[in-house]
Amino acid sequence: MRHAAHKAAENTAKGNGTGNLMGLFTMSRGSHTRGTVLAMQMAGSNGAVLGLDEAVADKLNEIAPMSRRAIRQAARAAERRNFVVGSASLAALAGTAATAVAFATPSDEGISFTADPATTTTQFQPVTGAASRSDARTPLTDGSDVASSTIAQDQSAEASSADTQQTTNEGAWTLGDSNTAIDTKQMSKSLANNENVAKLMDEDAALLPAGFDPNHATGDVGNAYDFSQCTWWVYLRRHELGLPVGSHMGNGNMWANSARALGYWVDNTPRHVGDIMVFRAGQEGSDSSYGHVAIVEKINPDGSIVTSESGASLNGKTYSRTFTNVSDFEYIHY
Repeated sequence: MRHAAHKAAENTAKGNGTGNLMGLFTMSRGSHTRGTVLAMQMAGSNGAVLGLDEAVADKLNEIAPMSRRAIRQAARAAERRNFVVGSASLAALAGTAATAVAFATPSDEGISFTADPATTTTQFQPVTGAASRSDARTPLTDGSDVASSTIAQDQSAEASSADTQQTTNEGAWTLGDSNTAIDTKQMSKSLANNENVAKLMDEDAALLPAGFDPNHATGDVGNAYDFSQCTWWVYLRRHELGLPVGSHMGNGNMWANSARALGYWVDNTPRHVGDIMVFRAGQEGSDSSYGHVAIVEKINPDGSIVTSESGASLNGKTYSRTFTNVSDFEYIHY
């Protein structure tokens, strides 16, 4: 009797579809599994569970409510993520604050930071100028010509870079501009106003007397000497050579002392063409009362000198002599 009743009940359940529904409840574990959800949906809509496509079942599982276990696991995972993000943000904030304090008050007392390894900062300067030849040029191959475009590009690159331009001190310097003038005083190391004196001073730099003033008074107000006298010729010749000379230096034998008084360099050594050679009274045939003066025209390799001279009886003409005893005379230089 029990068996019959039980079997009948089972058949009845299968006939109206509730057997399958009970089977879903019996096999499920928990209230939110796939079977339970399907059963509740079908029961609510009075539907019959005859079988579901697997894709439809997966879609139902996606929208089904989470189990308590899944909710707890999700909550713990979110808590861990929040902790990690919060810790990183706090570290970044602390680092920013420490940097701001260090830059704002680098010498404040009472603020102590733990030792930090030294940091070396290297500043890279931008590279300017043309690229190296190995990078910029096309290698040449044997028996082949370089394309004209490549040559033009190389020439343009080199011309555009001031760093690759070179100068040379070879060649000639031609003054093509008629308005161009050279101030030789600026080219000389000396400060002499007379450009010829400046050149001679550069040659005599190691020999000049201490405190020598190249711009001393010359005493020149024009040729005041009698025509054809030795003094007249010396004044005229010095002007021809562009060298200073006085107008009232006295008789020939007085010229050395008169020149010293004006600031000229005077000694017993002939040094340049144009030096004034001073004879004492009666020396080498000079006048026994007035002495004599001459111009040094040449200094020979053996040290002897050649002079140019004039006299009252020569009517403006000159003559020359050669002297070997050069140290017996005084010489006015400039």
